Amino acid sequence: MRILKAFLADNRGATAIEYGLIAALICGALISGLGAFTGALQDVFNVIGNNLPAN
Repeated sequence: MRILKAFLADNRGATAIEYGLIAALICGALISGLGAFTGALQDVFNVIGNNLPAN
């Protein structure tokens, strides 16, 4: 019983889990932001490519 109480009172792994959750949220935001940015950047390159004179 004493070992179980010590195990439940130990919170050293909680910090690692919190950092992991924060990293996952940041990665999700970056992926969604880059998805929107990629489409806009592709549009810019298409406009530039269409307006360049052909040789």
